[in-house]
This record gives sequence, C-alpha cells and structure tokens, in this order.
Amino acid sequence: MNLESLEQSPANGDDCEPLIGLATLMRMVFSGADLGPLGARLLQRAQAHPHDANTLLDLSTLLQLQGNRDAALAVQAQALEMQQLYHMPAANGAAAMRLLAIMGPGDLMANTPLEFLVEGSDIALDMLYVAPHLSLPAILPEHDVAFVAVGESDQNRPLLQYVADLIQDWPRPLLNAPDRIAGVARDGACALLASAPGVVMPTTARIDRHILEQVGREQQSLAGILDEGDFPIIVRPVDSHAGQGLDKLDSAAALAGYLQTQPMSTFYVSRFVDYRGADGLFRKYRIVLIDGRPYVCHMAISGHWMIHYLNAGMTESAAKRAEEARFMARFDDDFARRHEAALRAISERMGLDYLGIDCGETGTGELLIFEVDSNMIVHALDPVDLFPYKQPQMRKVFAAFRAMLTNASHQP
Repeated sequence: MNLESLEQSPANGDDCEPLIGLATLMRMVFSGADLGPLGARLLQRAQAHPHDANTLLDLSTLLQLQGNRDAALAVQAQALEMQQLYHMPAANGAAAMRLLAIMGPGDLMANTPLEFLVEGSDIALDMLYVAPHLSLPAILPEHDVAFVAVGESDQNRPLLQYVADLIQDWPRPLLNAPDRIAGVARDGACALLASAPGVVMPTTARIDRHILEQVGREQQSLAGILDEGDFPIIVRPVDSHAGQGLDKLDSAAALAGYLQTQPMSTFYVSRFVDYRGADGLFRKYRIVLIDGRPYVCHMAISGHWMIHYLNAGMTESAAKRAEEARFMARFDDDFARRHEAALRAISERMGLDYLGIDCGETGTGELLIFEVDSNMIVHALDPVDLFPYKQPQMRKVFAAFRAMLTNASHQP
C-alpha cells in the first residue's frame, strides 16, 4: 500500500451505480417509506451486475435495516471481497474537505456512523474497510483527515490492534486513535472514570456465565464478584446494544431465571442506580464530546429506567418534546456548566477526539454515566414538524464536527 502518493479517488467500474449510503436509507426508514421496492431493485441489479460492489453494499445495509442481519453480513462480505473503498461525494459535488474513514466489516453498530455527521455538507467521505483478510488498495484517495471509525467490541478488538499497526506513520492527520477506542469497553471505561470528579459510573464487571449461575444458585455471593455487590443489578450480554438482553434483576432467583433466557457466555454486571427525578420519571441524555466540548443530541424521558429514544414516547408527547426543547436551549448555560468538571475529566481520561456519552443525573446532581462509546448514532432524521428545535441543535453538532476536521487538517 502506497501511503505517500495519495492521488486517486475510489475506482468503480463503469457498470457500478453510485452508493446510496446508510444516511439516505435510514432517512427512508424514519419517513415510513416502504423499503421493499428498493430492495427488489437492488437485488435485481446485483444479479444483473454481480461486480457492482456499491449495489451489494447498499443491499447489505437495506437488509440490516429490515432485520435480516445474517443475510446482510453475507452480502457485505461479497462486496468487500471485490472492493474495500467506497465514496460518498459532497452534497454540492465540490468538496471543501475530504474525510477518510477507516472502518471494519460488521453490522450497523460496528463503526462510527460518520455518514450522518457529514450528510448534506461540503465534506466528501471515503470509507475504507480494513481487515487482515482483505487486500488493501495499492493507492488510497487523497484526503485531508483520516478518522478511525472501527468501534469497540470483542469482535473488533483484534481489528483495532491491526488498525493501530496499519496507521503507524500515516501521512495525514488522524482522529480517534484505535488504542483509545479500545478503552471505551464498559469495564475499561468505568475503571478510567472511577475517580473522575462529579462522575458516577458504577463498577462494571465482566463475568463468565458459570460464575453467574453459581450466584443464581446462591453458591457464590454477589459481593464476591462485584465490588459494589448487592441487588438490584444490571446485567447485559457482552457486545449487546440497544437494550438487547439488558435487564434489572432484584434477586439471585431472578438472575437464575434471566440466564435461562440468555444463551451467551459472558456478561457485564453492575449495580443499579435509581436515577428517577422528583416527578418519578427517568431522563437519559445523549451528549457528544467534539474536541473536548459537549453538545447535546437528544434527551429521552420515560417512566421506565431502560430508556431508548424510540421507545420513550417522545413522538406522542408534546410535553416531553417541550422539555427536550428547553433542555437543548439551556444546555450550554445549565447542564454543561453544572457538569463542566465531569465532562472535562471524561474527555481527558478517554482521550478521544469524538466521543458519545449516554448519561443521566443522580438524585444528588452528579453525572451518571451509562455508556461512553465512539460509535453512537447521532443524526438529524427526526420529523421537522414534530421536532423543529432539533435541526438548529444538530446543525451546531455537525458544524462542530466539521470544525474539528478543519482544525485537524491544519496540524502537521
């Protein structure tokens, strides 16, 4: 691989369609569009033009959005075997900034979804998929900044090491170093943030199934495997996302019953923190740190402790949306100022240029960290008629991301 002569854009054959991309396909989902006709067209084109890697990659993304993960990854593997480099042009066709994303094979949670951050902008995005079994292009496209988009997971840990070796002496500025990405694992992050001022992140232990089974049978005490060992606890399979397999358990018997429903071999366990407000509702915030500065992306409000924005009833409740709008409007002068020391400590200890934080607040006003990660989804896809306040806020986020790229590009 020639990293000194970065002169060419991704080369697609004449029979290749332009890449549709994740952001456009996800926007169709949010708008309620029927993906069936597009899926049929992509499948027909893939059969007629089997060497069109762009079509195969789009088909893979569409299959994932439809919940067909296994088929999606099989199609993705076909695409990556024939082409590792994919191009999303700037919105107006003339790029003011060229960003190269270093990515890995996998599902929609495997990489930082940069497409949402540059959608509709003057940033051209090239996506380079890397893995030990994939042959790298001999010449990479000219770019101003590279960004390691590979996310942390058990599956990606060897890939992050591979990327760390790959990027040594990279000839352009590079953001989100892979060794720092590895540090966002749930057990590693709580260790890094344990003594951070104003931060509460319960100790998270990675525990094998057979040990938890012993706790469930009361042959082993919870305190023997967890520093803050007492029920209730939060349990989730390692590498799970979006609440899959996540549960709050109040007793050893409940743990035993939980394990009967979960076949995985390794789990993250931490104590449960009751973070409901005085009104009995739980509030979860998604914040991104860009060059160390915090920006709010959403606030979800629910009567249940396990909150995801899509299940929090934000669309159905004008009162919740009004509170989210007020929170966004006051964020810089209120939340960000109150938690300034905590957010600064998180930025410094995690050491990432771009980092997502899912968090709440304890009853005593401390910042309660649920998760820190480099590949959280940050987007501006919500309907403007229901969420008019989000577009200005997300423009601030995207402008900050672009400014980070610009600043990095000026570094030697």
